[in-house]
Amino acid sequence: MWLRHSSFVAVQHVRIAGAHGRQAGAIEGALTEAARGMSTLDVNTGELKAAVARFPEVAAVHATASFPHSMRIVVVERTPVAALLVGGTRIAVGADGVALGAGAATSSLPTVADDIAPPSGERAGNPLVLQALAVLGAAPHAIEHFIERAYFSSRGLTVAMRSGLLVYFGDASRPHAKWLALAAVLSDPSSASALYVDVRTPERAAAGYAAGTAPHEGEAGAASEVQIGKGESTVSALAAGLAAATPEGREKAAASAGEEGAEEPSEEAAASGGAGATEEAGGGTEAEGASPEAGG
Repeated sequence: MWLRHSSFVAVQHVRIAGAHGRQAGAIEGALTEAARGMSTLDVNTGELKAAVARFPEVAAVHATASFPHSMRIVVVERTPVAALLVGGTRIAVGADGVALGAGAATSSLPTVADDIAPPSGERAGNPLVLQALAVLGAAPHAIEHFIERAYFSSRGLTVAMRSGLLVYFGDASRPHAKWLALAAVLSDPSSASALYVDVRTPERAAAGYAAGTAPHEGEAGAASEVQIGKGESTVSALAAGLAAATPEGREKAAASAGEEGAEEPSEEAAASGGAGATEEAGGGTEAEGASPEAGG
């Protein structure tokens, strides 16, 4: 007991990794101060967590001591996946529903509406909002900036892309399989004129079209693609971004880079391999304005 708290093993050198953003300096300072009150034989992770409890962007802290005087601390950050829209206020929230504050809510974040604004560092209480955030948090990084908002309609959880394409998730179950099913549908050129993609059952995902516009066999490339921004094709960009998240896409990327050992497909990915059916929308998609938002 005497040795554990003696100067022979006191922490003197602290290395911190993983802290980024405008609060990185303050987070590192708080952790360094707390660590220097410990020894390498008595690392108190609870004290380290308490030292950064005022920073909602810190999700977890891991510490490793090296005898006699060094400690390495890894900060796991909570990144914003959406802006919670309460009245006219945008509050950044993580995939777990913890509020990160209005200052972190950039204009590029997709929105999720709610009736109550949780204080910074606290979790949103609306279960529908938490479902929407879980699905947005599972979205492949390559397509995050294409997502406009998430809300609840008669088909359950719905994600609206900035192009107007709607994706029906239904609920927050199996979110990765559903994103991969969306990738499978959009990889088919015939999905270029789709109004929505239904991935509620990933194994039977289907693209929906306005009545009379569904592509016929042999005419998959005939429909013109929806356009956004500076002439960029939304469907093509979404397909490319989502393809990078599939096992097949990673295998191709690894092969082109000369890498070996491509990642094997997961069970969920394999389950979503049958996606790609086609539906007639029978008059288009639901009017978004008539759809209830996640918060009410």
